[in-house]
Amino acid sequence: MAPRKNLTVLLLATAVALTACSPGGASTPAAGGRTLVIDTSFDLKTADPGRMYEATGLFVGKAVYETLLTFEGGDVTKPVPALAESYTLSEDGKVLTLKLRSDAKFSDGSPLTADDVVFSLTRLRDMKGNPSFLLAGVEVAKTDGSTITLTSKAPNPALPYILPNPTLGILNSKVAKAHGATTDDKDKAEQYLNTASAGSGPYTIESFNVSNQVVLRANKKYYGDKPAYDKVVIRNVEAATQKLNVQRGDSQVALNLSGDQAKGMSGTVQVKRTASANVIYLHHSRNKALSKVTSNPKFVEAVRKGVDYKGLLELAGEGSVQAPGIIPSQLLGALPPDQAPQRDVAGAKAALAASGLSNPKVKLEYPSELTVNGLSLQPLAERIQSNLKEVGITVDLAPAPLTTAADNYRNGKEEMGLWYWGPDHPDPTGYLVFLPGKMVGERLGWKAGADKKLEAAGDRAAAAVGEEARKQAFADVQTQLNTTGPYVPLIQPGQNIVTAASVTGLEYHPVWTVDIADLGVK
Repeated sequence: MAPRKNLTVLLLATAVALTACSPGGASTPAAGGRTLVIDTSFDLKTADPGRMYEATGLFVGKAVYETLLTFEGGDVTKPVPALAESYTLSEDGKVLTLKLRSDAKFSDGSPLTADDVVFSLTRLRDMKGNPSFLLAGVEVAKTDGSTITLTSKAPNPALPYILPNPTLGILNSKVAKAHGATTDDKDKAEQYLNTASAGSGPYTIESFNVSNQVVLRANKKYYGDKPAYDKVVIRNVEAATQKLNVQRGDSQVALNLSGDQAKGMSGTVQVKRTASANVIYLHHSRNKALSKVTSNPKFVEAVRKGVDYKGLLELAGEGSVQAPGIIPSQLLGALPPDQAPQRDVAGAKAALAASGLSNPKVKLEYPSELTVNGLSLQPLAERIQSNLKEVGITVDLAPAPLTTAADNYRNGKEEMGLWYWGPDHPDPTGYLVFLPGKMVGERLGWKAGADKKLEAAGDRAAAAVGEEARKQAFADVQTQLNTTGPYVPLIQPGQNIVTAASVTGLEYHPVWTVDIADLGVK
């Protein structure tokens, strides 16, 4: 099969004349070719696939870097070949063997080889960037010129679902090495990869700005089906402006409208409505040196019982649902809606009294400019502040720019945080990072050994084989996590994507939102 197409571009707002866009269709510059303008709310730090782990980064990375496997459209139930023309998983779930296609080329025209694959995946694993954990414990080897094996010490049935993640995009190893890429923490290739492309995808990076815009150009040497748009402009735009732009033809795609904003849109646009796989949640530091308040489990119980979930859903708007657990409803192991907690003010006050804390005060941090599916975190934070005041908890709101807030969170400096999580791959193993001693747990000071019963449940879930066994095992993990963990799952906002009538082929994907190379034009 031909590689699926991809497209993503971010330009500085000053560089794009809105008058160049014809209403409802793709703009056609004087130089020729089609331009697609996409408005979204940026969650973006880098274009380096070995370091990217933010939603907008995955969106961009999908366009520039191809992976060994992918998913067809919005179907996340079966990984399909991409750079690998076939793959097999051993019966014990420990060895994944992939045969590479022979015609793949990088954007400079050089052939993609097994050595490039080994270098790229080893770099991801050993560079110790944010997505390194995806290949933790996985050995990468070249069997011959066209065969790669990925070997895990323990059964790893999720690995075929992990490989489509854009962070596992394959780099041109010669080009990357020439610009500082290594397979250890001394790697210095990020600056180059933020300005140029070293991938085999249908697009290349023309310009990249984490605050404003990124621009992608069609890869002239792409060996697969050519993308429909020669240029894509992805702009960092708040949701209300996204709505105005797509309605008047200044953009052709708006990715972050809330359910309420997408209501009553005119007939000149199309609205794709589906459930979001993002879960918005609260977390609490278990680091006693950082906070004697949030590290108290009874305090977390008071918060869990004190939140008005129905009120948050009213704020979130049409299409939003309460999240009964940290795993979203689309994935195996998600808890049923009837297990979602309900507000219990009396129970919250009792838990607070049992905590031994008197008139506790906490700082709630969250990214100020980030919107999740068109939903700003600010009104949610304000509602939570009001809810908890009724319980006897004082919440000081501390919004910060995304980069600052993300650094505080990742460095374990947040006392209490309001964040969201989207799936790294459409398999529940990705949510084991919330357990003690794992990536998110560590950031909250929740060390390995802190909850041995829960950790044992996590080990059972990771090793489970078979759909029913895995479904029950991950449900058990979430039930325990909701009881003893430092998290309070809140809502899954609705996913509403609005496009011009001229845009075809759009499918929502829970990992990279939209595969832009799949987009066509009438």
